[in-house]
Amino acid sequence: MLELTVKGSKKYFGWMALVLGVIGIGFCVYVWQLISGLQITGMSRDVSWGFYIAQLTFLVGVAASAVMLVIPHYLHNYKAFGRITILGEFLAIASVTMCLLFVIVDLGQPMRLFNVILHPTPGSVLFWDMVVLNGYLFLNLIIGWNVLEAERNQVPPPGWVKPLIYLSVPWAVSIHTVTAFLYCGLPGRGYWLTAILAPRFLSSAFAAGPSLLVLLCLLIRKISKFDPGKEQIQSLAKIITYAIILNVFFFFCELFVVFYSQIPEHMDHFKYLFTGLHGHGVLVPWMWASLGLMIFSIIMLVIPSVRKNETTLAIACIAVFAGTWIDKGMGMISGGFVPNPLHHVNEYVPTVPELVITIGVYGIGVLILTALFKMAISIKEEVAA
Repeated sequence: MLELTVKGSKKYFGWMALVLGVIGIGFCVYVWQLISGLQITGMSRDVSWGFYIAQLTFLVGVAASAVMLVIPHYLHNYKAFGRITILGEFLAIASVTMCLLFVIVDLGQPMRLFNVILHPTPGSVLFWDMVVLNGYLFLNLIIGWNVLEAERNQVPPPGWVKPLIYLSVPWAVSIHTVTAFLYCGLPGRGYWLTAILAPRFLSSAFAAGPSLLVLLCLLIRKISKFDPGKEQIQSLAKIITYAIILNVFFFFCELFVVFYSQIPEHMDHFKYLFTGLHGHGVLVPWMWASLGLMIFSIIMLVIPSVRKNETTLAIACIAVFAGTWIDKGMGMISGGFVPNPLHHVNEYVPTVPELVITIGVYGIGVLILTALFKMAISIKEEVAA
């Protein structure tokens, strides 16, 4: 099936060439970082995780969101999702790949990655994060490949694939739960020290991932002969609606607990993010924009006529994706590190090299996603013909 990825129109190859150019620029800057060290980034002693880990946190959720297609299709026999489940699984592959790459660029010296394998420490949450991320990547590769090949041959998937599909459901939940445990297991960081962090992560994941998939489905319909289906898109829209409402509800639950209980070390983080602290507030406009986008998307999505209109649905999905990206990316990481445990404010702002390297990693994800979607769509068009 891989041969389908090297067949296409001039526009397809032009797009791939553009993405490769972006990757090339990002790789050149990464080589500079490899030589000079992480001093070219905005990270410091107080903020040791920055823009790279922020992307990892967000993309783990996008990867986990594939389960919102797998559960209805395979567990509840919702046949309509059969048309797009493979797209969700391929989106998960691209997302997990980017997650692993962001870990590599954040390490400074990528050889350190082998320490996790050569000197495993099961008592560390980081060790289990590596296990679940790589395991989920391989599960989606095996499941996606075999299901798509069976569809091409118009035969049922091999029987041994079904247990892997069932295993992928709790595994998808585990990858984001373990990521949340990385943060809330640090007692010196008040912003992360909450039992509701994993549910907040999962609710935002089940909103952001399907939102991106809806936008991709609408794009696929425009540039190919394959129609993901109106019913499928509307079903995803309902999932997004419930998930983003739950995400905002969890956020306000957190606000109530922190400010009603008057916990100083917790309140300072929220004050820094939303009003500024000690004269510092670089993230204030971003956090209000994030909250505004999420509330705006809820208002749009709960109105059936607006949700059923695919133009306004696309606007709402963009708002959900952007709002959760800000909140769970920069807000979650910087909010946990600033102020530090001594309540000193040392702000973090990503540098231009960080941004370029990040765009390069996203370019690799886009390249993988484009190739996988090209393969899937070509096979679906072939079967339909």
